[in-house]
Amino acid sequence: MSESIILGIESSCDDTSAAIIKGNTILSNIAANQAIHKEYGGVVPELASRAHQQNIIPVVEKSLTKANIQQNAISAIGFTRGPGLLGSLLVGTSFAKSLAMSLDVPLIEVNHLQAHILAHFIDDANPMPPKFPFLCLTVSGGHTMIVLVKDYFDMEIIGKTTDDAAGEAFDKIGKIFDLDYPAGPIIDKLAREGNPDAFKFNKPKLENYDYSFSGIKTSVLYFIQKEVKKNPDFIKENLNDLCASVQKAIIEILMNKLEKAAKELNITEVAIAGGVSANSELRKVMQDNHQKLGWNIYIPKFEYTTDNAAMIAMVAQLKFERGEFTDLRTSATSKYDL
Repeated sequence: MSESIILGIESSCDDTSAAIIKGNTILSNIAANQAIHKEYGGVVPELASRAHQQNIIPVVEKSLTKANIQQNAISAIGFTRGPGLLGSLLVGTSFAKSLAMSLDVPLIEVNHLQAHILAHFIDDANPMPPKFPFLCLTVSGGHTMIVLVKDYFDMEIIGKTTDDAAGEAFDKIGKIFDLDYPAGPIIDKLAREGNPDAFKFNKPKLENYDYSFSGIKTSVLYFIQKEVKKNPDFIKENLNDLCASVQKAIIEILMNKLEKAAKELNITEVAIAGGVSANSELRKVMQDNHQKLGWNIYIPKFEYTTDNAAMIAMVAQLKFERGEFTDLRTSATSKYDL
């Protein structure tokens, strides 16, 4: 029996992406980013869904061409059903349903958050995939959670943010520093030239494994307002140190809970996933914990960290093997439990 070839489609936020997977091997992973949101300092849902409509056909065509696959060779189509921006999700969902119907192939719905985690099982994501059970710190602009992964589709959220996501905190603090959107990668870059111990910011004291990032945002805001009154050029003169100090504080918040969970649950298989897992400091601390705590760590390739269709195709492949298909009555949903 020949291996199945699956087209994955991702449109949950502001990236239109399409990928082709054969077995667990990615043959193409194409994404179109939307630069327009930079002007507004954040994603504008209406503009995002319009851009998806313009991008989706060229992106899917490009993914097929790069993979050297004809449409009639596709075994099934996987798509992000949610969670995400409803207008954006509708574009991908509608396109996937139409194409599945025209090709007469099965349709497979995918949970975007599950996909971030299961991206670790793509052939070239890691030298070796994680072993069950493992912990996955899933951290992005919209979500921050620690997930206990017992099997491919048996996941339990054991800790999550009670307010802002970590990526959102980076972006909002970046705004205070007058940085472009998205600020996370800019803070990461500037932090490399700064002193992470230059400034101290408040950290939340939550019980259990839950997170909070609204406190650090407020702490930074009040600190900056106070310092700028004394010296209007304070941000400009201390930007690298500010970025390094903020980054250190956010990564410490993330890692303290992850370390606590790993110790208390006696788990040494630990992964990170989501857009913020591209952060160089987070990756470094994970590497350090491999040495310090004896963790087996799983850090995905950069192209599998941000929103991408390769991870959607991977989940679709796993569901295809299990015969888990959805019908054409399915609809996009902005909320979708893990």
